[in-house]
Amino acid sequence: MNKILKNSWALFTGMGLIMLAHGYQSSLLGVRAVAEEFSLTATGFMLSGYFVGYFIGAKTIPHFILRVGHIRVFAAFASIASIVVLLHSIIINPFSWFILRVITGISMVSLYTIAESWLNDRSNNKNRGSVLSIYMIVLYGSMALGMFFLNFSSPVKFEPFILVSLFMSISLIPILLTKRKAPTFKKITGMSLKELYEISPLGMVGSLLYGTTQSALFSLLAVYAASMNFSIFEISIVTFLLAISGAVAQWPIGMLSDTFDRRLVIIYSTFGAAFFGLCAILAGGQMYLPGELATTKKWFYVCIILFSFCSLPMFAIIFAHTNDFISKEKFVAAGAGLQFAFGLGAMSGPFLCSIFMDIVGNNGYFVFLIFFHCLIGFFALHRMRVRSTKENPDSQFTAMPQTITPLGLELNPITEPIEEPKKVENSTDQNKNLF
Repeated sequence: MNKILKNSWALFTGMGLIMLAHGYQSSLLGVRAVAEEFSLTATGFMLSGYFVGYFIGAKTIPHFILRVGHIRVFAAFASIASIVVLLHSIIINPFSWFILRVITGISMVSLYTIAESWLNDRSNNKNRGSVLSIYMIVLYGSMALGMFFLNFSSPVKFEPFILVSLFMSISLIPILLTKRKAPTFKKITGMSLKELYEISPLGMVGSLLYGTTQSALFSLLAVYAASMNFSIFEISIVTFLLAISGAVAQWPIGMLSDTFDRRLVIIYSTFGAAFFGLCAILAGGQMYLPGELATTKKWFYVCIILFSFCSLPMFAIIFAHTNDFISKEKFVAAGAGLQFAFGLGAMSGPFLCSIFMDIVGNNGYFVFLIFFHCLIGFFALHRMRVRSTKENPDSQFTAMPQTITPLGLELNPITEPIEEPKKVENSTDQNKNLF
């Protein structure tokens, strides 16, 4: 563990600062949108831009890295992300912010891809799981801490945007000053949705629906809390609890999925999330009852913790379930296909959820989450009736962050790293070796 931290401290520090900025920015834009009186539909449309950009970037960034290398691409897109944050404070309207969020999404997926490629180069089969665990802790922990910076200054001022930009810019320093050479980039191809569905219908459909749910969950939580008249400090608590609870839940939920039928764990987790989403609606209503009938926000916080505990580990379970039906050599390609399905769903999540909120009111946020979690649960029940459980000794649960790229999936200790192409020696070299 000490060796991993010693060799990769610059990368972990840089990514920690990036996620600090990212967590802060995500909550900041939601709260600022409410303060600027953007409509819920406009806010959802604007926030969905990030996932559109993420999806576009995931398909195009590998070509940039192959052409100009890791360090240049990292420096370029970290700088772009830093500039884009400042533009949010200058141009304030939903459509402009949508374009800026698309650019931010492209920038962030490029940073994730480069960081995970670098971590793959610095890990081996013995420490791969430890590297992934530290990486996940850095991402979730930094993002959660970043949400407390909402209390730094009023979201209607320009100072918060400067602070986000500052964190982004500082993140460049440790990574650009690293002595170690950048790794050789390994482009990974994924499976088509048709092929993925044939292998694991629940894996493909579950990833699609889960992407829709998770993008709305993270994008609109601050909007929901601000609309419910939470203070800035209370909003930062809610968003912090969401991220931390999801990170902590990965290991106990994962152990259950390795012990029992993964589909049962998915069913209990997704219906559990739906139940605690309903409890959150009830707790939210109780807070505003007159006089002594009103309850404190603590019960709402408890509901958010339990909702996140059930919901956030589900992508990793879906990934492990899909691996149950394929050979070890296809784990990374299948993961890339699941990420593709997840991205398709994520692009529509914030916009669809904002429409629910427009129709139902603020509680439409949880109604949306409950609805899609139930869809996953009912589809899993259907699949249990038509397909028996398959035991695959090569497949096991591995905790991983929601943002992981196909390159990051290689950090899973049960996957075999892609071998580098071997250089063919020319005839001159071969003749030299004879003497």
